[in-house]
Amino acid sequence: METTTIPDSGITIFNGDCIAVMKQMPDKSYDLAIVDPPYYCGPERRGAYGARVSSLNVKRKEYPVTSHWIVPGKEYFNELERVAKHYIVWGCNYFDWHFAPGRIVWDKCNGASSFSDCEIAATDIINSVRMFRYMWNGMQQGRSIKEGHIMQGNKSLNEKRIHPTQKPVALYGWLLQNFATAGDRILDTHLGSGSSAIAAYEMGYEFFGIEAEPLYFKRASERLLTHTNQLRIFM
Repeated sequence: METTTIPDSGITIFNGDCIAVMKQMPDKSYDLAIVDPPYYCGPERRGAYGARVSSLNVKRKEYPVTSHWIVPGKEYFNELERVAKHYIVWGCNYFDWHFAPGRIVWDKCNGASSFSDCEIAATDIINSVRMFRYMWNGMQQGRSIKEGHIMQGNKSLNEKRIHPTQKPVALYGWLLQNFATAGDRILDTHLGSGSSAIAAYEMGYEFFGIEAEPLYFKRASERLLTHTNQLRIFM
């Protein structure tokens, strides 16, 4: 198994099985877990993210088939609640688990797209519902955290998509701004594209991310290293 660490930042990502890794962690060793677990097995195998031609004759991006895309169950959520003081779990509406009542809604501002208009997360930090608007539909991406409903005019500034269920860095940045406290240790058990690690780095949080799939771990590591190196150049 491999590890990528950003020097002097507190950012570490690890290639391994998240349940096995969490079993080695002390109780409440992380202040906040922000996770996006898969809610069904093998989306690429079922054609959900494969190369297709849309009604506009535009070919969608083709992703390699993940070797093990495991939907978490009781064992995973028990471990998550044991090691993290608080949690934000995306896709909560798909899991058979008794989450706390707080909800976070991400409005993707995707208009007439065939994809879901929003995604929902459960959290034990609040008892109410909060919403973040950020455009995320192919090449149509939001401009910033404050102007997420406005499309980025310069598409060269768009985030490169490297993972089939990738979420924008701005979303994680907004979550950290609103639900984390300075000095918190952040955990992500399903790192995916590494967006959460980049947001944590930009905002100065200690972070540990886990990704089971070696290919996506490699892609996330490359993305994280490229981003942090670029920032150092301009500092």
